[in-house]
Amino acid sequence: MNEKEIKALVSLLDDTDEQIIIHVEEKISSLGSEIIPFLEEEWENNFNPEVQRRIEELIHMLQYEDLVQKLTFWLESGAVDLLEGMWLIATYQYPDLEYESLKANIEQIYYETWLEFKTGLHPYDQIKRINSILYGKLKFTSNTRNFHAPGNSMLNVAIESRKGNPVTLSVIYMLVAQKLKLPVYGVNLPNLFILTYKSNNIQFYINPFNRGLIFSKTDIDNYLMHLNLKPKDMFYQPCNNVEILKRVLRNLVISFEKLGDSVKENEVKKLLKLFEDEGAL
Repeated sequence: MNEKEIKALVSLLDDTDEQIIIHVEEKISSLGSEIIPFLEEEWENNFNPEVQRRIEELIHMLQYEDLVQKLTFWLESGAVDLLEGMWLIATYQYPDLEYESLKANIEQIYYETWLEFKTGLHPYDQIKRINSILYGKLKFTSNTRNFHAPGNSMLNVAIESRKGNPVTLSVIYMLVAQKLKLPVYGVNLPNLFILTYKSNNIQFYINPFNRGLIFSKTDIDNYLMHLNLKPKDMFYQPCNNVEILKRVLRNLVISFEKLGDSVKENEVKKLLKLFEDEGAL
């Protein structure tokens, strides 16, 4: 369809015949996300609240379907780029968020850290230096007051507000540390997401939600004992990017459940199912 035909189609959303409306919505849905700019233009020019509501629902549906396709492609391509995965999750709430903008923000945090970082230090001291910059100079902190807010799971919100949950703070920390060539990776603990510094001859753990607190395997043993859980290898070793995004999506399910937003809760559950359908358990 050309631009004139698309505009004519979108204009039919204010028709009074319900059957025509259904047909128009089905046709618009079949055109994909490319039609969103025309829908947005019609929303701005149409002052009928019912038509605006229909347009908003169509835009959200098209954006959601586009997100499903992009996440599926990310998974099938090997889930290599963690930042891209986190960006995709953030676009669920912030569909206009650009990947390059998010990447530039991470680059700036890295640059601020790199300016005061020293490569010759002992790994413990390197981590302490990062802690000093992220939590001292840049003022990152844990968001305990609104722990279950959906924005806590959005990387762009965590960067802008300097507040996040264990996963978003860990992702920021890990992305910066890895750009500094440090072997820092995510670890999936029950009820808490942490990081591990793991090289050939040294391994210890970092809690970005507690200002980068450094601790040992024995501390994890005690933590699991306190929860009455048996030790598993996954509680001590690095997890992959797929597991990190699954953790983010599970947190979002809980967030929307607590808000009573069953529509978004179910949509996020469907996103989570993509990972399970790919055999990414």
